[in-house]
Amino acid sequence: MTYIKLRRTKILERLDGLAILLERKLLINTINAHSYNLARKDREFAEALLKGDVLIPDGASIVKAIKWLRGENIERIAGWDLFVWEMMRLEQRTKNKEQIEEKGKVFFLGSSDDVLAKIKERANMDYPHLEIYTYSPPYKSEFTKEENQAMIDAINVVKPDLLWIGMTAPKQEKWAYKHLDQLDVKGHMGTIGAVFDFFAGTVERAPLWWQEHSLEWFYRLIKEPRRMWRRYLIGNVKFVWYMIEEKFDNV
Repeated sequence: MTYIKLRRTKILERLDGLAILLERKLLINTINAHSYNLARKDREFAEALLKGDVLIPDGASIVKAIKWLRGENIERIAGWDLFVWEMMRLEQRTKNKEQIEEKGKVFFLGSSDDVLAKIKERANMDYPHLEIYTYSPPYKSEFTKEENQAMIDAINVVKPDLLWIGMTAPKQEKWAYKHLDQLDVKGHMGTIGAVFDFFAGTVERAPLWWQEHSLEWFYRLIKEPRRMWRRYLIGNVKFVWYMIEEKFDNV
């Protein structure tokens, strides 16, 4: 049984570490307190996180836990940071070509048609040298074989340089890992959930002050208390308990 242990899980330590990743198909996942809690109870999710190519610390709680458990100072890398870094790199790489035969291709899988339309509109302005493709899967807990194949086919027709998957954890991570070998993607793949809504402008991200003081979670709780109270109030306590277990567990 795959079992996640934060004290021995390999995590990217700095945002600039993205610059040395191989430019080939790589699955990049994020981990925060909520996803860690889920992975403790969900074997398939834990496997998807641990056996992906790169795991980034999307949460102050993970950064602090790594310091406490391992004595290591790492940098928080939010899903938003990953998104902006990868999009800018592909934009600049395409822009700097002497002759642009074709634009860099970016595929967004997930969310609603309305959100995806807003993403495409903004991306066309922010990243004019990139071609944006989207696909909105059915809103359901599990996909049929035909629905999975339709998503795979939509991606493979494009052969994107970047693939973003936003279907919330743990569904997005498990889907990406399960179908990784079937996806014809030239570059990096990222499971970035809420970033779709942040970029589309349908959900407001916490102001910079809240981010810098490790309070982005509290800002989201204030904005969406009915949806987020269980994740943050109960989930944060559960995460602290798990960290205490890990600290004093010799296994």
